[in-house]
Amino acid sequence: MRTRAGVRAGLAAAAAAMLALGAAGCVPVVDEPEATPSDAGNVIQQLDQLTVAAAGSMKGYSRARFPHWRDTGKNCDVRDSVLQRDGESIELSGCNVVGGQWESRYDGQVLTDPTDVDIDHVVPLANAWRSGADKWDDSKRGDFANDLTRPQLVAVSARSNRAKGDQDPSQWKPANRSYWCQYAADWVTVKHYWRLTVTTAEKAALTDMLEGCK
Repeated sequence: MRTRAGVRAGLAAAAAAMLALGAAGCVPVVDEPEATPSDAGNVIQQLDQLTVAAAGSMKGYSRARFPHWRDTGKNCDVRDSVLQRDGESIELSGCNVVGGQWESRYDGQVLTDPTDVDIDHVVPLANAWRSGADKWDDSKRGDFANDLTRPQLVAVSARSNRAKGDQDPSQWKPANRSYWCQYAADWVTVKHYWRLTVTTAEKAALTDMLEGCK
């Protein structure tokens, strides 16, 4: 379970990582961040504020309606930024990540080749479409798909990313159970900021995952 101290340490690490990205010339385009929940109580409050609704239609959906990955300076893009932020012993060619080590948050798999690393949208693009993003324009959908401010982009194994697909937490959870508290909190944070809806089953699964998280 994620402790309050652990959350504070994670925020500090994330801030340091973003400073490192700037020093490397990879400057992500971000907007003003929403206050990050400091404990499970705040996350549950955010969950309770989400609108519960049936999943919408997939009519008109395509990944092209969520343009990514955006340039972040000096021939790098958002994918490079996440690889650098989430990895260790990073090797760069210019601003492109060509080496390093990554531990997949979803299943604990250790990866040493950046081409084996997937950058996952915590709230999948198709799920976002079904929960309100179908009403946005492509520019806003691009902001969502490239969101480096909220915990929306994570480096994971291709295997776990394929297993997850566009499923919500009532349909799929990370094999790494120790990550469930953080995964649920991240999912709620993203949906709360972007004002996306949740289904009844999705909310129940998130509530269950957050029980006992401190």
